[in-house]
Amino acid sequence: MSDKHILKGSLQAIILQLLTEQDRMYGYEITQKVKQLTANELHLTEGALYPALHKLESEGFLEAEVEVVENRVRKYYKLTSEGKTEAANKALALLESFRQITQLLQIKPL
Repeated sequence: MSDKHILKGSLQAIILQLLTEQDRMYGYEITQKVKQLTANELHLTEGALYPALHKLESEGFLEAEVEVVENRVRKYYKLTSEGKTEAANKALALLESFRQITQLLQIKPL
């Protein structure tokens, strides 16, 4: 299965979870954190990331603040109070989906 298939259904949960663990992050930082945490197995493209960030922001789960760092404009994202609740809800829903898929495939967890 490709990264695209894995990330498609879980991208928002991944973003929200990363922002739960770190106060704020900018887009490139998120892509690098995903690579780091998955030992370079999953690659999050800008084409997938930024629409997801914008959707989460428009839904009120993220706030963005723009900052100039080393003459570059960075847009930092952080969770709103609603985003913190949504992060927990999405993580639980995703874990339950994985549990059900594991059960259907009769795979024993390690």
